[in-house]
Amino acid sequence: MDSSLEGFRVGQRIAKISVLTLVGIGVAEITVGLVGGSVVAIADGVDSLGDSAVSFIVWLGLMMSQRVADSKFQFGYHKIESFAALIAAIAMIGIGIFIVIHAWESLMDPKQIQHSEITMITLGAAAVVSMHRALQMRQIANKYKLLSLQTGAKNSIKDGSASIIGFFSVLAATYFGFLQMDAIGALAIAAFIFSVSYVAVRESSLILLDALHNPKLPDQIKAFVEKSHGVNVSTVLVRPMGPFLHGEINVRVEGTMTIDEFNDIAENVEETIKKNFPNIRKLIVTAEPKDDV
Repeated sequence: MDSSLEGFRVGQRIAKISVLTLVGIGVAEITVGLVGGSVVAIADGVDSLGDSAVSFIVWLGLMMSQRVADSKFQFGYHKIESFAALIAAIAMIGIGIFIVIHAWESLMDPKQIQHSEITMITLGAAAVVSMHRALQMRQIANKYKLLSLQTGAKNSIKDGSASIIGFFSVLAATYFGFLQMDAIGALAIAAFIFSVSYVAVRESSLILLDALHNPKLPDQIKAFVEKSHGVNVSTVLVRPMGPFLHGEINVRVEGTMTIDEFNDIAENVEETIKKNFPNIRKLIVTAEPKDDV
């Protein structure tokens, strides 16, 4: 199996599990929040259901990214993975706004939480499950360089952190009489959502605009080729394609060099570059006669 496609399939599987887990957590938290009158539990539940939609978008993006290139998308569908991350981040912003509105209403009219022990147990369990799932997603996302799954992992960490905040907010409101803490906890959850969304929007937008995460990479590739093959490199261009990179290297050669001789150099350059820079999925090596310099 192609290792790159394996990454998409593994990521797709963990994203599907994430959808089901988050739906369960969200329903449980909203139910407990409505029964007990805890706005932070409801906010965390809405956040979890929203995150399940985000995970579904991530899953869909990873599934679409595996499609082979065709006449319409001749470079493949890999950028759909980055586009999915952008859509997921925008969805998270909408969830954050919804929570802020309802938390503000509760802050202006705080009420005593009922069945607070059950609410805290639910929030605590949600935190443990979310953090465990986040560590799994982050490990896979970092291994295969999947931006949308990295967004999902950050979202899961945020989800677990939000549940922890919710737990202590209910604790403070119940045992210390600080009723407003329930609403303040919900506002803190919204702040978490906005911070994660900002990073996700920025990173996915840069990739969709062909911005390199590592601007020094072309210089590193140039130095490597010149040292390894003893040739003179004039330009190196690299662009991201989802989790992969496409590159173009322009090599200066003697005007008397034959096509077969250059093809041998180009094949060797391509082989060593892909071996030493595994994220480079496609590489084009072109020639530029030294006489024209």
